[in-house]
Amino acid sequence: MSSKKLSAVLEKQIRRLCLNDFPCGYGTWRKSRDSTEEAGTEETDALLDLLTCPHSPWRLDEAWSPQASALRQLAVLQHERLQADFIYNYFTTLRIVDNGVSVIDDGLLKFSKLEELVLSSNNISEIPAENLPSTLKILELRANRLSALNSLTHRLPPHLEYLGLGSNYLGSDDDICYLTGRHWPQLVCMDLSHCEFKDQQALLRAVSTLPCLRTLVLEGNPFTLVPSYPGFTLDSLPLLSCLDASWISPEERLCFRGLAKKSDLIVDRASATVSVGRMRGIPDPLMSEDGNTPDFPVIAYSYFITYDFLSHQTVNLNNDSDSKFDAAHITEDCFSSSGLQSNKSCEKESSKPDTQALTVFSEETCHDIAHVTRHSTTKLTWSDCIDFSNTKTHVMSDLGGLKRFFNQGLYLTIVEEKVLSWPAASEDVPGPKPCQTVKEKKGGKGKESPIKSGSTKDKSKDKKKKSVLELVQDASIQRTLGSVHVPLQSLVQRGGKVDVLCDFGALHAETEVEAAPTLEKDLGKKLKEDKKKEKEPKRGADSGSKQKNTAASKGKVKETKDCEMEVHLEPVTVELKVELEKWQSASEAHHLLLPHQHS
Repeated sequence: MSSKKLSAVLEKQIRRLCLNDFPCGYGTWRKSRDSTEEAGTEETDALLDLLTCPHSPWRLDEAWSPQASALRQLAVLQHERLQADFIYNYFTTLRIVDNGVSVIDDGLLKFSKLEELVLSSNNISEIPAENLPSTLKILELRANRLSALNSLTHRLPPHLEYLGLGSNYLGSDDDICYLTGRHWPQLVCMDLSHCEFKDQQALLRAVSTLPCLRTLVLEGNPFTLVPSYPGFTLDSLPLLSCLDASWISPEERLCFRGLAKKSDLIVDRASATVSVGRMRGIPDPLMSEDGNTPDFPVIAYSYFITYDFLSHQTVNLNNDSDSKFDAAHITEDCFSSSGLQSNKSCEKESSKPDTQALTVFSEETCHDIAHVTRHSTTKLTWSDCIDFSNTKTHVMSDLGGLKRFFNQGLYLTIVEEKVLSWPAASEDVPGPKPCQTVKEKKGGKGKESPIKSGSTKDKSKDKKKKSVLELVQDASIQRTLGSVHVPLQSLVQRGGKVDVLCDFGALHAETEVEAAPTLEKDLGKKLKEDKKKEKEPKRGADSGSKQKNTAASKGKVKETKDCEMEVHLEPVTVELKVELEKWQSASEAHHLLLPHQHS
């Protein structure tokens, strides 16, 4: 990629001012001082109006420098003063934003009176201190490609009061060495937000040497996710007046007093608690069944919530095969889609452990990669309001991975589990051997007498007990009812917690029973055939009435299903809270750190 020099961009902007063209500068359009009325000439006030009128074609966007507009007016009033050196020295503020600048070259030194330089959202990868004018007081380099500060070696602007380095790839120990009072003796305000600083104590030791520092912006760095932030920072920098765009009150100072002395106990480790609360709006799965459904299979529905969260473990890619993860027993393929649909892959894979953890992208690293694992709540049966009350605390030492995970957000998924139960195979209870059932029923009335002889009631009771006790469950069938994305960027920016009501939209009850194994299908068919044969003698007389009843029942079923479609259009919602642990006082930190001190 070809480099784009800052001086070339500035020269182009100056040429766009058209200082020697109409209505600026000298030309036939200007009245001479000695002449009176001349054709085609304009008054000075009219020329100035052409520069500032909103509808004038000669009005320019001069946001790149507040001196640009004044310089054009000066070209109308005193054009003879506009020599090259005068123009360069006239500018005290330059703002070149999102212009593709990649190099700060020595052409910037022409602007010998420059005090403010804003170069946000460009492609600058290093800061050559020798090319910065010594008069500079404000330097803004936010959202560039800075990955190191080693170019800040000598000839730094001695009067610099504001340094903005936010949203860059800075964060190494070498970078911290250049953020001291030896390099910036007059620095009053510094922005290091959304960088990659992980070592909180090392950075604060360096920053504390800045004698004039009063305003500091650190939000968005990985170390700001730990419980000791911002308390440890406030107590370590007693002269600071403003932290992360918030004024520091005397009460806050008093609250965290003495925390800086516990630096040997402070560990850069974050603790996040995920709480899944109540779920509402799930339609009753049994409402879709009519009264003519067979006794078997017995269908049981349960529901649970899954989410992915960062694991505290890190992996070396060279020894990836030796790594172990605490993964949930649910495959990630089961949750690849959202909405109401039957996911057949879950039927085959739901019993296998999820050993393939999801990966959080790590910039320019090939050996330390943070993994996320799947977590699920307990399984609960259906009700109007299903209260999971599931809380889990995750402790992570990979602060950089946690920051990237929060920026990506997590997915919350609702899973429905259906279990079919069948009577176990026996002589008395119809089981998966349909031949025996058919033979018993083909015998008609002749074979009913032995059953009735003796204690018939006792045998019927025994049958019921056996049928209840000896139910055999099939493998569970899981399907995803819905999935929503929950943004968590605010945890990186401001810390604290995210408390949201996740809206999954309207879901409908399952209208078709999912396919069961072939043996279960055969058994169901044969049971239906047996019932038809028992009712065949009565069909002749009541066929007409039965047809009417059947039609009526079908109509009723249709009506009930239509009603269900209308009734269950309320959205499904799930309560979710993600909270970072933050110390509220030095005394609270002391109590929390005591167990670690004794262990």
